[in-house]
Amino acid sequence: MLPNPTHVKLLKSTIHTTLAARLMLALLLFFLCRLFFLAYNADYFSESSFSQLLAVFWGGLIFDLAGLSYLLFPYVILQTIPVPFKLNKRYQRAVRWLFVVPLSVGVLANLADAVYFPITLKRTTWLLFEQFSHESNLIRLTGYFLVEYWYATLLFMFLVWLIFFTDKKLQITERQNLKGWKFYLTESLVFLILTVNMVAAIRGGYSRSVRPMTLSNAVKYTSSPKQRALVLNTPFTMIRTMGVEPLNEVRYFSTEDQQKIFSALHIPKAGSDSLFMKKNVVLFILESFGREHVGALNRHIPGYQGFTPFLDSLIGESYTFRYAFANGQKSICGMTSNITSLPTFETPFVLSNYSGNEVAGLAKTLKRTGYRTAFFHGAANGSMGFDAFAKQSGFDRYFGRDEYNNDADYDGMWGIWDEPFMQYFARQMDQMQEPFFTSFFSLSSHHPFRIPEQYVGVFPEGKLPIQQTIAYTDHALRQFFKQAKKMPWFKNTLFIITADHASTYNENSLKEYKTLPGVFSVPIVLYDPSSDRLRGFDDSTVVQQIDIMPTVLNYLNYPDDYVAFGTDMLNRKEPHFAIDYESGYYVLFQDDYVLRYDGENVEGLYDYRKDPHLLTKLEQQEPERLNRMLTLMQAFLQEHNRRMKQDELSVK
Repeated sequence: MLPNPTHVKLLKSTIHTTLAARLMLALLLFFLCRLFFLAYNADYFSESSFSQLLAVFWGGLIFDLAGLSYLLFPYVILQTIPVPFKLNKRYQRAVRWLFVVPLSVGVLANLADAVYFPITLKRTTWLLFEQFSHESNLIRLTGYFLVEYWYATLLFMFLVWLIFFTDKKLQITERQNLKGWKFYLTESLVFLILTVNMVAAIRGGYSRSVRPMTLSNAVKYTSSPKQRALVLNTPFTMIRTMGVEPLNEVRYFSTEDQQKIFSALHIPKAGSDSLFMKKNVVLFILESFGREHVGALNRHIPGYQGFTPFLDSLIGESYTFRYAFANGQKSICGMTSNITSLPTFETPFVLSNYSGNEVAGLAKTLKRTGYRTAFFHGAANGSMGFDAFAKQSGFDRYFGRDEYNNDADYDGMWGIWDEPFMQYFARQMDQMQEPFFTSFFSLSSHHPFRIPEQYVGVFPEGKLPIQQTIAYTDHALRQFFKQAKKMPWFKNTLFIITADHASTYNENSLKEYKTLPGVFSVPIVLYDPSSDRLRGFDDSTVVQQIDIMPTVLNYLNYPDDYVAFGTDMLNRKEPHFAIDYESGYYVLFQDDYVLRYDGENVEGLYDYRKDPHLLTKLEQQEPERLNRMLTLMQAFLQEHNRRMKQDELSVK
């Protein structure tokens, strides 16, 4: 039976023309989503010329074909399978849903990622579901985001309406001969041709040597690494990252040579008679507290005051680094890098195949010498999996919203406001036996960037939504230290203040923070109220979050071996660098230079201090520098992958 065309004016079509029209509609909708992605993030891609964008959109078409082939494969198969009953009315109604539902989900993913992109600067992957799997307020958050980004919501509703409206018009209205050898031959050929072409779209070509396209293939259509996200589409990136492949145990050098270049095993110097100082250690990990907002770290910018007057004053009494980098772009990356000296590359450690490895970060290492340990985060217990990782990395206790047990201070979205929770933090430490190691992870400077009602209008708002909340968290720090100075443990404590990652990208960001080094720039402040040793401002040395663990242990004269991928920030004799992963490339900062490397080929060597937008490659002018940095990066990657795969992230 054929569908009844009486309720709507139908276009005259066969099953083949209907199928072709629907696939063209799907491509058109993905094209519109990419236009929205570009328009919403126009400032980020502002350096792209028209000819470059043409190449990007051509690459986008290639990836859209692949993404839609994944999404619509069942629909195409069931529409082309050579069986006579496929024109049955009930069959067509059922198969139709295999088109409209996956396509609607794909449109939703692309539009949602357009507004989420400024947070991560890359397309969303399957890891997002695992990252938020422990959140208890997903429904509330979803509702908030639908309202907050109402324009994207309205566009999504319109496009879904367009899918259903157009699909209803594209019903089969012409009868076909469903018998005889011509039917079976024709339908078999159509089935074969479409199947082969969809597989080819997924693989990126027809050759047997071609492997299914991955996210890194997008670079072929770009002239700048940041354009990679514009080539990709979110359904493709999510599907291709389901079941992430394990690390390759790369071997650039012999093990002996690699260990001479770089080793994560730290061994105290033989014959050292320095006494182990059992100072308390307090680590502040501040949400999205990028270097951009800290006035004392931007004095080179004329007239810039920043939003952290208290931290600025504390920096005057501390040891601080101008060129300090995060080792990731997400909160879960900040947990591992700051506490356990583990960098993040393609997959955050806690979401990787190696998340069950034994890790011995600061908490577990210091516990061996009698330290008490505790981790504080004001969100609901289980949020981001912090409580689980805190336990895995050796913290004795976890204090969250449940332990605080007073929702009068709940911010209505993420957890307890920073100011009251920092006061709670100070009181809890006052009850702990010394020496102790504690870590506090703030949350108020997180989207949707709210502050308590009593402070509305008190703090400067700045050009970025986050900056008012940065000022609030800075105020909370001021109140914490005001209280902590009254407590007996204060002077016997080493404080470290840093961020989980840099702030979200915004068109109103300072120019230097719209760059590769800018999106990883964070403060790292070392403060010891009882020692003049930690006084000064280092405006040349490159340091990173994974350096915090070895710096603390060496500062305390920790006597035993330990595993950490960073180096002691205060030791001038050690190599200083920062390593990251961005847009398919490993990134190494050292001195004035940055090297980008995909694991096999060098993309470029740049002087990022003179050329922050990385426009001029220097491989030919700086061959010795290139060789030294590439050797260090390869040795680091070899050591990292080997220890991850062999579960050697701690001293057994």
